[in-house]
Amino acid sequence: MIDVAILIFRIALGLCFVVHGLGKLGIVGPGNLAGFGSWLKALGLPFPELQARAAMVTELLGGTLIAAGLGTRIAAFFCFLAMSVAAFLGHKGGGYLVTNNPPGNEYALNLAILMIVLILLGPGYYSLDFLLFGDR
Repeated sequence: MIDVAILIFRIALGLCFVVHGLGKLGIVGPGNLAGFGSWLKALGLPFPELQARAAMVTELLGGTLIAAGLGTRIAAFFCFLAMSVAAFLGHKGGGYLVTNNPPGNEYALNLAILMIVLILLGPGYYSLDFLLFGDR
Protein backbone atom coordinates (compact mmCIF):
# COMPACT_ATOMS: atom_id res chain seq x y z
CA MET A 1 0.00 0.00 0.00
CA ILE A 2 3.05 2.29 0.11
CA ASP A 3 2.72 3.11 -3.58
CA VAL A 4 -0.96 3.98 -3.12
CA ALA A 5 -0.01 6.21 -0.17
CA ILE A 6 2.65 7.97 -2.27
CA LEU A 7 0.10 8.48 -5.07
CA ILE A 8 -2.37 10.10 -2.66
CA PHE A 9 0.46 12.14 -1.11
CA ARG A 10 1.68 13.37 -4.53
CA ILE A 11 -1.78 14.29 -5.83
CA ALA A 12 -2.77 16.18 -2.67
CA LEU A 13 0.50 18.12 -2.47
CA GLY A 14 0.64 18.76 -6.21
CA LEU A 15 -2.89 20.18 -6.24
CA CYS A 16 -2.07 22.31 -3.20
CA PHE A 17 0.83 23.90 -5.09
CA VAL A 18 -1.27 24.39 -8.23
CA VAL A 19 -4.02 26.16 -6.28
CA HIS A 20 -1.45 28.50 -4.71
CA GLY A 21 0.01 29.22 -8.15
CA LEU A 22 -3.48 29.99 -9.47
CA GLY A 23 -3.93 32.32 -6.52
CA LYS A 24 -0.89 34.29 -7.61
CA LEU A 25 -2.55 34.64 -11.02
CA GLY A 26 -5.72 35.95 -9.38
CA ILE A 27 -7.76 32.95 -10.52
CA VAL A 28 -8.55 31.69 -7.02
CA GLY A 29 -8.62 33.72 -3.83
CA PRO A 30 -8.17 37.44 -3.36
CA GLY A 31 -4.50 37.73 -4.37
CA ASN A 32 -2.70 38.42 -7.62
CA LEU A 33 0.84 38.52 -9.00
CA ALA A 34 1.19 42.30 -8.63
CA GLY A 35 0.16 42.14 -4.99
CA PHE A 36 2.51 39.25 -4.30
CA GLY A 37 5.36 41.12 -6.00
CA SER A 38 4.61 44.22 -3.90
CA TRP A 39 4.70 42.12 -0.73
CA LEU A 40 8.09 40.67 -1.74
CA LYS A 41 9.34 44.20 -2.44
CA ALA A 42 8.15 45.35 0.99
CA LEU A 43 10.13 42.48 2.52
CA GLY A 44 13.23 43.87 0.81
CA LEU A 45 13.82 40.89 -1.45
CA PRO A 46 15.82 41.58 -4.61
CA PHE A 47 14.03 41.44 -7.96
CA PRO A 48 10.58 41.02 -6.37
CA GLU A 49 8.63 40.89 -9.64
CA LEU A 50 10.93 38.20 -11.02
CA GLN A 51 10.76 36.24 -7.78
CA ALA A 52 6.95 36.51 -7.77
CA ARG A 53 6.80 35.07 -11.28
CA ALA A 54 9.33 32.35 -10.42
CA ALA A 55 7.28 31.32 -7.38
CA MET A 56 4.09 31.24 -9.45
CA VAL A 57 5.68 29.12 -12.20
CA THR A 58 7.27 26.81 -9.63
CA GLU A 59 3.93 26.27 -7.92
CA LEU A 60 1.97 25.73 -11.15
CA LEU A 61 4.49 23.61 -13.04
CA GLY A 62 6.00 21.90 -10.01
CA GLY A 63 2.59 21.07 -8.58
CA THR A 64 1.37 19.68 -11.89
CA LEU A 65 4.50 17.54 -12.32
CA ILE A 66 4.31 16.28 -8.73
CA ALA A 67 0.65 15.31 -9.10
CA ALA A 68 1.39 13.49 -12.37
CA GLY A 69 4.55 11.91 -11.01
CA LEU A 70 6.73 13.23 -13.82
CA GLY A 71 10.14 14.61 -12.93
CA THR A 72 8.92 14.23 -9.38
CA ARG A 73 12.19 14.61 -7.49
CA ILE A 74 13.26 17.64 -9.54
CA ALA A 75 9.85 19.31 -9.20
CA ALA A 76 9.83 18.57 -5.46
CA PHE A 77 13.30 20.10 -5.13
CA PHE A 78 12.18 23.37 -6.74
CA CYS A 79 9.03 23.43 -4.62
CA PHE A 80 11.24 22.81 -1.58
CA LEU A 81 13.34 25.85 -2.51
CA ALA A 82 10.26 28.03 -2.97
CA MET A 83 8.77 26.95 0.36
CA SER A 84 12.10 27.42 2.15
CA VAL A 85 12.25 31.02 0.91
CA ALA A 86 8.64 31.51 1.97
CA ALA A 87 9.26 29.98 5.41
CA PHE A 88 12.51 31.73 6.28
CA LEU A 89 12.19 35.06 4.46
CA GLY A 90 8.51 35.58 3.69
CA HIS A 91 7.31 34.68 7.17
CA LYS A 92 10.39 35.88 9.06
CA GLY A 93 9.42 37.38 12.39
CA GLY A 94 6.03 35.67 12.50
CA GLY A 95 7.11 32.76 14.63
CA TYR A 96 5.84 29.28 13.88
CA LEU A 97 2.03 29.36 13.94
CA VAL A 98 0.30 30.45 10.76
CA THR A 99 -2.40 32.00 12.99
CA ASN A 100 0.08 34.50 14.43
CA ASN A 101 -0.02 38.13 13.37
CA PRO A 102 1.99 38.37 11.13
CA PRO A 103 1.49 34.75 10.04
CA GLY A 104 4.24 32.35 11.02
CA ASN A 105 6.11 29.91 8.83
CA GLU A 106 4.20 26.77 9.90
CA TYR A 107 2.49 26.12 6.56
CA ALA A 108 5.45 26.89 4.29
CA LEU A 109 7.92 25.07 6.54
CA ASN A 110 5.77 21.93 6.62
CA LEU A 111 5.37 22.00 2.84
CA ALA A 112 9.18 22.29 2.51
CA ILE A 113 9.61 19.29 4.82
CA LEU A 114 7.04 17.30 2.85
CA MET A 115 9.01 18.02 -0.32
CA ILE A 116 12.09 16.48 1.33
CA VAL A 117 10.00 13.41 2.15
CA LEU A 118 8.85 13.19 -1.48
CA ILE A 119 12.42 13.54 -2.76
CA LEU A 120 13.50 10.69 -0.48
CA LEU A 121 10.52 8.42 -1.25
CA GLY A 122 10.39 9.08 -4.97
CA PRO A 123 7.31 9.09 -7.18
CA GLY A 124 6.13 5.56 -6.47
CA TYR A 125 4.82 2.88 -8.79
CA TYR A 126 1.71 4.83 -9.87
CA SER A 127 3.57 7.63 -11.63
CA LEU A 128 4.64 8.70 -15.07
CA ASP A 129 8.24 8.49 -13.84
CA PHE A 130 7.80 4.77 -13.23
CA LEU A 131 5.87 4.20 -16.44
CA LEU A 132 8.45 6.00 -18.60
CA PHE A 133 11.73 5.45 -16.74
CA GLY A 134 11.17 2.73 -14.15
CA ASP A 135 11.99 5.30 -11.41
CA ARG A 136 10.18 4.43 -8.21
